[in-house]
Amino acid sequence: MFLGAILFMLIFVLLAPQSRAFLGNLMVNFAAFLTAWAPFSYLLVLVLISALFAGFWLIQTWPKYVEPENPMAKYRRDSPVEED
Repeated sequence: MFLGAILFMLIFVLLAPQSRAFLGNLMVNFAAFLTAWAPFSYLLVLVLISALFAGFWLIQTWPKYVEPENPMAKYRRDSPVEED
C-alpha cells in the first residue's frame, strides 16, 4: 500500500553516506554472524524464509468469505394497491 512512499524514503536513506556506511557495516556483521554460527544461523535463515512462503501459501489457500443470504429476501414486499 505504501510501496511508493517507502521506495521514495529509501532513495534518500541510501543517498546519505552515513546511512550507506551503517547499512554496509550491518551486512558485514550479518555475514560474520552467519559464518560464525554456521549450522544454526543457516537453519534460522531457512526457518524465516519458509515462514514467509508458508504465510503466502496460507493467504492464497484461505477460504473465500461467502456472504450469507438475506433471510428476508424471500419475502417480497408487494404493493397492497395495484395500479391499472
